[in-house]
Amino acid sequence: MQRIVIIGSTGSGKSTLGRTLAARLGVPHTEMDTLHWLPGWVERDDASFRELVDAFTAQPAWVIDGNYSVARDLVWPRADTIIWLNYSFPRTAWQLLRRTRRRIVAGERCCNGNQESLARSLGRDSILLWLLQSYWRNRRNLPAALAKYPQLSQRILRSPHETQRWLDSIEPNPALARP
Repeated sequence: MQRIVIIGSTGSGKSTLGRTLAARLGVPHTEMDTLHWLPGWVERDDASFRELVDAFTAQPAWVIDGNYSVARDLVWPRADTIIWLNYSFPRTAWQLLRRTRRRIVAGERCCNGNQESLARSLGRDSILLWLLQSYWRNRRNLPAALAKYPQLSQRILRSPHETQRWLDSIEPNPALARP
């Protein structure tokens, strides 16, 4: 595992797993959301976004997380491993609600300094609404997409417990050990 893409519905824990896994392996990590969103929740144009994804995935080793189909043709063929956090809807919704609440209450920033707000969370650009719009579509479409990449080592994880067990089985990069 040297080039890993992590997919899953919004709120499933892609970025959390990505950061943890990259640290354990000693490889760079990025979130596609950070490459996609400019400050002020402005979407980067597709061509610029693809250039950033292309540059990141041109490295010899990396972890990237996200579901952006506009860049899938760059990411998946370069990956050697794909991890799908395929958690139940109640679990994913609960995690997303907790994360959204934490970000609003603590003023936690994400994606190039952007902040979630109560108004944004309840408005037409709501991340909660996005989960409702995309969760079942992902469940329906991702198996066929994965089938097009049989050369990838594919791991489908169905719960945070299963994810943690798998993560615990990954040997840390010995070069990261401190004397």
